[in-house]
Order: sequence, then C-alpha cells, then structure tokens
Amino acid sequence: MTNIHPRVRIAPSPTGDPHVGTAYIALFNYVFSKKHSGEFILRIEDTDQQRSRAGSEQAILDALHWLGIDWDEGPDKGGPFAPYRQSERQEIYNKHAEILIQSDHAYRCFCTSDRLAALRLSQRQENVPSGYDRFCRSLSKEESEKRYLANEAHTIRLAMPRDGMTTLNDHLRGKVEFENRQIDDQILLKSDGMPTYHLANVVDDHLMKITHVIRAEEWISSTPKHIALYDAFGWEHPVWIHMPLLRNNDHSKISKRKNPVSINYYRDAGILPHALRNFLGIMGWSFGNDREVFSLEEMIEAFSWERISLGGPVFGLDKLHWMNEQYLKQMSDQAIVDALMAWRLNNDQLLRIIPLIRDRIKRFDDFFSATDFFFCGDINYSSIAAQLSIPDLTPSKLAKKLSELVETYEALPVFTTEILEKTSRDFATNNDWKTKHLFMTLRHILTGRKASPPLFETMEVLGKELVFRRIRKAIEFLRTIKQ
Repeated sequence: MTNIHPRVRIAPSPTGDPHVGTAYIALFNYVFSKKHSGEFILRIEDTDQQRSRAGSEQAILDALHWLGIDWDEGPDKGGPFAPYRQSERQEIYNKHAEILIQSDHAYRCFCTSDRLAALRLSQRQENVPSGYDRFCRSLSKEESEKRYLANEAHTIRLAMPRDGMTTLNDHLRGKVEFENRQIDDQILLKSDGMPTYHLANVVDDHLMKITHVIRAEEWISSTPKHIALYDAFGWEHPVWIHMPLLRNNDHSKISKRKNPVSINYYRDAGILPHALRNFLGIMGWSFGNDREVFSLEEMIEAFSWERISLGGPVFGLDKLHWMNEQYLKQMSDQAIVDALMAWRLNNDQLLRIIPLIRDRIKRFDDFFSATDFFFCGDINYSSIAAQLSIPDLTPSKLAKKLSELVETYEALPVFTTEILEKTSRDFATNNDWKTKHLFMTLRHILTGRKASPPLFETMEVLGKELVFRRIRKAIEFLRTIKQ
C-alpha cells in the first residue's frame, strides 16, 4: 500500500457502554490513517432504533477522547460528507434501495412475521439450514408494484447471485471464497423504512470515499453481501482488512462475562488512558524487537500491516496491569498526585460520597474506613462467604439468579437510585424472595460489609461498571463453593 491517501472510519452503534473492541479497531484505523497522512472518520450507526440508547453516542465520543483518539470528521465536528449519523441519512438509503430494485439487484418482500416464523420452525423440524426461502423473489414486477402501491407492509431484500462464488481479497488473509447459494437474501431496508447495517454501511462507505475498511474478523461472513452491493452499484471495492478478534484467556471471544469490556470500567478502575491504548496496540500487532511499551506517536511511526498476527490476541488483565505499572513508574510524584485527584479524589466525586457517610463519621480519619469500598477494586469474598446467601438457595442457584439480575441491571436505560431500587424490588418479588435478603446479599457483594451507606445510592455512586464487575466476581466465587 504505497502512495496511498487513506480515508478510514470507525462506525460504532450507540447501543450500550463504549466497548474495548470499538477502541481497538478505532486505534488501528487512526494509526494507519495518520501513518499515511489520511483522514479518520467517526460515523454513528444508529439505525437500530429499538436498541439505540440516549447518551450512548456521547459516551462513545468521551471514551475515545479519554484514550487520546480523535477524528477528522464526525457528528460532533461535521465534514464534507455530513450528516455522520445514519438515522439522519434515511432518504439516501431509500434512494439507493430503489436503484437496486430497478436494476433487479433487490426486491420487495411482503412475507409477514408469522410466515417467517413458520418457515424457521419448519426448517428446524426438517433439520435443514435456516434462511429466507426467496418466496417473494419470484413475484412479478407488476404484482410487486401493485402491492407496494397498496401500501402493503414489506421489506427490501438483496437479490444475491444464486450460483458461483464470491471472492474476498483480504489484505491480511489473502483470498477467501464463499458459495453464493449459501448466502441469504439479506434484508436491506426494514419495514419501518430504516436500513440494516449492510445497506447503510456500504452506501455510506462509498459516499464518504472510504478507501480501506478496517474492522473485526467477525464481519468476514457478511462481506460477500457487501461485495455484492458494491458490484450491483458498479462501485469500486475498498481494501478489506479484517483484524483478529480480542480473546479471553481461554481464547474464547472477549465477553463481559469473563472480562470487563466497557472502556469506562478501565477508566474508573484507575487504568491510565495511555496504558490502555498501548495495551490495545499490542493486540495482534508487534512493534518489533520484543518492545511492548511505546507511545502513540512511536506506534504511528513504526506501523505496518506486515506486523499483524492473525492468532487471536489475548486481552489479559494481568498484562494490562503490568503495562499500567510501567507507566506509573515513569511518572513523577506530582504527576501521580494529579492523576489520583483527577481519578477519584476530585471535588465532584467526593461531593457524591460525603452525603452518604457524613452521619457515619465522627472524625476525618473515620472517612477512609467508612468509604474504602468506593475506591478499591475487587472485594475478597472468601472472607464473607457465609454472608453471600439467600434462604433455600444453594450457592450455584444463587449464582444463576445473580446472573439474571446483573443482566436486568445492564438493560436499564439509566443507572439511578430510584430505578435501581424499583428494579431490585421487582426482581425480589418475581423470585418470591424477601427484599431484605436480596438487599443484604447485594450489600455484601458491593461493599464487603454488613453496614454501609444506603444500598442504591451507593450503587449509583460506584457506577455500573464497578457494580457489574463485583457482582460477576461474586458469581464466580459462588460457583466454586461445594454444594
């Protein structure tokens, strides 16, 4: 890739907390673009109206800025190809979907949800591969147009080639081939008029002049559909670069059940932003000469795709903590004081804690023993094992229920005292528990003690990342207890 001027992008969906996988892919897009004096674009893929959450977009922007990753064009900055939110580009997608219909590369599908459900059930019963049976692809243009003009609910599907092969030329992996008959006729435009990822992604990448699509390898299986769309429009393909997935220590795909995946967790746990950024930089990429600690500027200078290893990089917390330690050793005493003050000992954070404990302290030196759980990381559950219990539940059953509870918390639109209390009370009622039993168990899990400030106010101040981490660590501990 010599003599190139790359335009690359990161396109996160605002459907939850900012993910370390997003930061990982953003970092490599950023570094590659800056290596070659190109542009890095941030685009928000918010077409999934049911899952998109208020505040998630800003959280993504804030998290990337905290990591020191900035962009040249985006929803907060504008640019020559605005708007950069897909929800604001619906007319563009409608226009391009119509172009595909007129050229016979797409068709309207009038199948109801009941028919599609019956189809899936039939395919399971017959033990045949699932997927749409292309029923509406055989409709005549006249019938399709008549039903469309009658305002019959429908989607628009891609008419994938029925025969032959689609070849993906991946810059890291070489040639990857797919049998077209194995690829579903993907929905491009949903019945509510919103595009799916596939149509919006391809149209936006082309119109925004993206030259290199750098994304995680999990998108490889979708790429034949994207290639089919580029070909249908008669557009030049970008360079495809699929990065290896981040892995847990057991080499499974990184997941919140085995590792915290929110960037905000690492920020709140006291990981330095440049340490986390450096750590992401060694995920599948080698600086050379066995060097692991380097600045962003040094990574840009040394970067080349030839140094990528396709073996799944392990996102191991021990390694991250070691790297953070290396950066701490390089900091002056004053720099550490400044970082601590910015991290937890700042005015805003202390003003959230003081109202919860002011009636529990007589002297200032009581403050530290009364509040240590606000500042520490994990709780030692082995010393309070007997307190982690609910009557008539074995530890393994309690662990299962706590897993359901933390998933309930994760689905909350906001993490406030009032909503946490209502959600927890409802959960106790639905499981025929006394609220005092659940609340006391949660208190021990989150603070390591029987007496603490009000539970739900404490949860709000701790923040959801730390709350989720502690509940999951308690679940792990409960599963080790012999029944």
